[in-house]
Amino acid sequence: MKPFVFVNLAMSADGKLSTTERRQVKISGKSDFLRVDEIKAGSDAIMVGIGTVIADDPSLTVKSAELKKERIGRGCEENPVRIVIDSEGRTPENAEILHKGPGRRIIAVSEKASDKNLERLSPYADIIVAGKERVDLGGVMEALSDIDVKRVMVEGGGSLIWSLFEEDLVDEFYTCVGNIIIGGQNSPTPADGTGFIMEDDFTRLELIDMEKADEGVLLRWRVKR
Repeated sequence: MKPFVFVNLAMSADGKLSTTERRQVKISGKSDFLRVDEIKAGSDAIMVGIGTVIADDPSLTVKSAELKKERIGRGCEENPVRIVIDSEGRTPENAEILHKGPGRRIIAVSEKASDKNLERLSPYADIIVAGKERVDLGGVMEALSDIDVKRVMVEGGGSLIWSLFEEDLVDEFYTCVGNIIIGGQNSPTPADGTGFIMEDDFTRLELIDMEKADEGVLLRWRVKR
């Protein structure tokens, strides 16, 4: 049985995650920051793609001291397991995700990753090898289930999120839509990649909830199956 997987992101009113240069932009406000910290603390693992690691260098740590204390009280590490989907093993050795805060790290690679990269990264993270040319995300989910990961939060980027939708691995999708327009035909969107061609293949969503969030709106969707 695979873990429950939910995607959480903030996008502009015109559906962009950042600028054409992939420069991180402040889209949501303080209340959404607190919400994200809460759902992060309530997750067993947080997953990102290698593009996000290289572009933004996130730590993916829980920020609130109170939430960290609550996690420890539940018998958990103060941070969820942090997972990088990285087909070729390109994660920099000095990446924040590998060093900041206690907790387990996992880098999921394909068979395409060189032995040199695996040796370089293995001191900092557990390595999962799944898939030949690109990471087999279904295989990663099975491996996570085997280590009792039940709830996975996905923070991006667009290529990873698209792949998860393509393989029907997403259960819920949360989008905080901010009050800005970024524009740019090459600006990243929530689900990049090749995209669905046939209408019958489209992922269908059911709206769970909608509420005002700072100067924007928070939408919570469930994947219809």
